[in-house]
Amino acid sequence: MESINGRSNGGRPTGGGPGEGPSEGPSGSPGGRRAFSRRWVLGAGATTLLTTGLTACGSDGDSGGGGDTLTAFVYGDDAAKIQQTAVDRFNRSGAAKSAKGRVKLERIPGAEYPAKLRTAMGSPSAPDIFFNWGGGSIRDYQEAKQVVDLTDTIGNDPALKSAFLPAVLAAGGLGGRNYGIPMRGMQPVILFYNKSVFAEHKLRPPTTWDQLQDVNAKLKKAGITPFALGGADTWTELMWLEYLVDRIGGPEVFAKIQEGDASGWGDPAVLKAAETVKELIDDGAFGSKFSSVAYTNGGAPAVFAKGKAAMHLMGSWEYSTQLGKFPSFAKNNLGWCAFPTVEGGAGDIRNVVGNPTNYWSVNTRAGNKDAAIAFLKDCASRTYARALVANGDIPATSNAAELLDSSPNPEFAKFQYGMVEKAPAFTLSWDQAVGSDVATPMLTEINKLFVGKSSPSEFVSALKELK
Repeated sequence: MESINGRSNGGRPTGGGPGEGPSEGPSGSPGGRRAFSRRWVLGAGATTLLTTGLTACGSDGDSGGGGDTLTAFVYGDDAAKIQQTAVDRFNRSGAAKSAKGRVKLERIPGAEYPAKLRTAMGSPSAPDIFFNWGGGSIRDYQEAKQVVDLTDTIGNDPALKSAFLPAVLAAGGLGGRNYGIPMRGMQPVILFYNKSVFAEHKLRPPTTWDQLQDVNAKLKKAGITPFALGGADTWTELMWLEYLVDRIGGPEVFAKIQEGDASGWGDPAVLKAAETVKELIDDGAFGSKFSSVAYTNGGAPAVFAKGKAAMHLMGSWEYSTQLGKFPSFAKNNLGWCAFPTVEGGAGDIRNVVGNPTNYWSVNTRAGNKDAAIAFLKDCASRTYARALVANGDIPATSNAAELLDSSPNPEFAKFQYGMVEKAPAFTLSWDQAVGSDVATPMLTEINKLFVGKSSPSEFVSALKELK
């Protein structure tokens, strides 16, 4: 999807979602929220290349610190200009001279990024540093010992250790280990509401499930659909299950699944979440035509902005989507709040789901790891964070709050930042956290649940078979 200023950060509508390479974001951006599946399988020759050794990218005569030149692959959307500026700054710095290395940025068109990275990582032209979505998107590389474990590097460096929000740093890792440094903005999923509709019907944003059901009943009585839902794009439905499983069973439920234990799908919280979804559908919470409405063509945002639906569960890019399509609504009547708690549930209302951020990782075959890590440290700098804010992004750095007054929408930026800063857990979007062998059939089963082709129990049974 997109970031606050209307363009993607390599995050949601594609940055990682169903399929096998990013799809287009809601406004045509290639790196939006929902990328196609991120567990890119290494080519058959990859193992041989790993055991025989890959040659690092050689010097190409770039101006800068001298010594080895490291190649950094980045998702080639508009935000890559920030990474290019960081590369130029590093190459002129004392850190580059001390490490005897410099960096060359290679922008890969968004639609080509996953496939090109997969191919390159199994060849002698593998990048030394590469952009990724964390979690499942790097699992194959981690299992093939192609990505540097940065846990100790971060823990032993005071500047890095305290630089990033812990929930975001952890969300990009695997097995409790860190393999990436946050390098773009955050994209939590937020419950948006139409302030004018709520004011007209004397409603307040719900903080509990009982309150939400009461709001739903009053809205339906007034002839207003409670929630917009672009069900033609399955990833929009996924958000409901992500939050419900968290609120009912806590973040530990999906964490077990993310680590590869399919028995986690049998947790009672998954069944209860599926049953709750069915109750919402049967109760008309999404209207009767949600499965034919899309997000990517602007259908669901229009339903929401025009007051035909009062709420919309969506990633933080919804603000920029509305600002682009319905600017008056975005500026005057768009409200936002946390997803409510579920009575008796184990999940904290402060827990967040969505896209924590994007990450830089280092290839174990990098020719100059000292230079690579020195470059990654720039992401912790105030200069780098300030550039993200100016571009409309919300940095994952712990000092970002003091910079947000210069954001295009300080109020919304501060809400997002506070939401993530206070989150005990930030669960990575499910279809980005698992491999494509799980993500693709999982999304199919989610769609079947929402359109009534499977019952909650059948849904759970099907997911338990995913390995």
